[in-house]
Amino acid sequence: MKLKKPALPSSLLSAVPPCLSETRSPYRAVPLRVRVSSATFANAKLVTLRNFAVNLHIYNSMAGADQRRSRDHNDSPSKPNKKKKSSHNPEKNLLVKLHSCSKSNNLSAALALYDAAMTSSDIRLSQQHFQTLLYLCSASISDPSLQTLAIDRGFQIFDCMVSSGISPNEAIVTAVARLAAAKGDGDYAFKLVKDIVAVGGVSVPRLRTYAPALLCFCERLEAEKGYEVEEHMDASGIALEEAEISALLKVSAATGRENKVYRYFHKLRECVGCVSEETSKNIEEWFYGEKASEVHDNGIGSDIGLLRAASLKNGGGWHGLGWVGEGKWIVKKGSVSPDGKCLSCGEHLACVDTNEVETENFVDSLVALAMERKAKMNSCEPMADFSEFQEWLEKHGDYEAILDGANIGLYQQNFADGGFSLPQLEAVVKELYNKSANKKQPLILLHKKRVNALLDNPNHRNLVEEWINNNVLYTTPPGANDDWYWLYAAAKLKCLLVTNDEMRDHIFELLSNSFFQKWKERHQVRFNFVKGCLKLEMPPPFSVVIQESEKGSWHVPITCQTNEESSRNWICITRQSI
Repeated sequence: MKLKKPALPSSLLSAVPPCLSETRSPYRAVPLRVRVSSATFANAKLVTLRNFAVNLHIYNSMAGADQRRSRDHNDSPSKPNKKKKSSHNPEKNLLVKLHSCSKSNNLSAALALYDAAMTSSDIRLSQQHFQTLLYLCSASISDPSLQTLAIDRGFQIFDCMVSSGISPNEAIVTAVARLAAAKGDGDYAFKLVKDIVAVGGVSVPRLRTYAPALLCFCERLEAEKGYEVEEHMDASGIALEEAEISALLKVSAATGRENKVYRYFHKLRECVGCVSEETSKNIEEWFYGEKASEVHDNGIGSDIGLLRAASLKNGGGWHGLGWVGEGKWIVKKGSVSPDGKCLSCGEHLACVDTNEVETENFVDSLVALAMERKAKMNSCEPMADFSEFQEWLEKHGDYEAILDGANIGLYQQNFADGGFSLPQLEAVVKELYNKSANKKQPLILLHKKRVNALLDNPNHRNLVEEWINNNVLYTTPPGANDDWYWLYAAAKLKCLLVTNDEMRDHIFELLSNSFFQKWKERHQVRFNFVKGCLKLEMPPPFSVVIQESEKGSWHVPITCQTNEESSRNWICITRQSI
């Protein structure tokens, strides 16, 4: 662009610096003699100065832009403009357009792009192109107007990909498995998964990869094939979730396999807790059916001692020995009282604990962690063996509750004059003593450094010494982590644990999340001090999970929109013979 230089007013020629006055050589200002007052002249001079400054700024800006364009134009070919280069990458442009179609769920546009690319010699399709196309095809099968097109073109595209020598990844296998299942071909959907497992490598199947085949078999009442998929999943370390368990339960019920139905009931209990409305309907259909009424207990129902012992070993809430009772089932929907009483049958629900195997594994893991810590300890002061605490607990371990002393004593003490509050700890000890039916004091765990500081205080010495003499205060050694001690004691003795600690640092590293939730729900007691008054939040009187009683009845909680137990529906299932 050719620029015109702004004219310099004659009234300001004398004010322009030499560097600027030199730029006005092509122009000749002719002064005009006019009579004006001094005020008018002053105002005109000010306006003229402002206009000139604006014109000069525009001129400089446009000149600078011209210079930048000139530099860009003269850049060396060895450094091409990146944006310009990307615009000439047809594969990348196609992928961007396919992603856009995927986001808008526009199958027709994506297929048109694919067809155009197949006729072009400039585009070579990659795994990403095929993945996006196949995902969009599988996402379109839920639309009846697109289902046939999505299935036919999806398999066309997949065949083209394979013939091009491109290996499918997990996402592609999942998409094609969904297409096969939509066509009713569960065998092909399962074959795809088995092939990817056989090949190995970075593409590892997931639950979503197996689900199409499993759900297809269940829907077509091909129970044995569904069980085969489950076995393959188990071998690959993939756990079932509610939708898959519910489907297996339904096909087992429909084909009269009562032992499989019983097994999947317990699968739901372990993995789900509260069931969805859809799953609850599958459960009700089984118990309303004729086959369910024909199932009997083979005599175990009369051995209450056996059923009770099995339930206790499992942590309560289920025995796992099989169906109990005879005759038709009575199915009702109702609610459960705050103390755990079923308002339909009057039976009290259990507070389900961890089973013996889970608890032993937990205890062993805590011991291993403590021993490992001792081995890595680099302290001048020798650290006592954790085994000393184990021996001490075996000797004195008749406690109903364990106290995380530091957590209680330091609660709400983060202010200027705050410190360890022995009165808070004493209040918790007294409250638990009063709640104990056997009038037993809890065990307090405190670090040695903390105990020494309390003993040095004349106001606290007598109480602390009394606790030590009564074996209700254990001092953890230097370098040890208090958490291991109070966790071990609570797990070993299967008693309550008073702490507000979330236990994120250690529990999650040791055992599964399901164990963590179950253990905390059954054992942890939270506390609060409101205006100096202690409030303990005891564990709930019953667990909101599927429960199987010693009498053979079942109680199944249904998921509700609110978390208020008063609004939750339960399926109460009993037998006329019970």
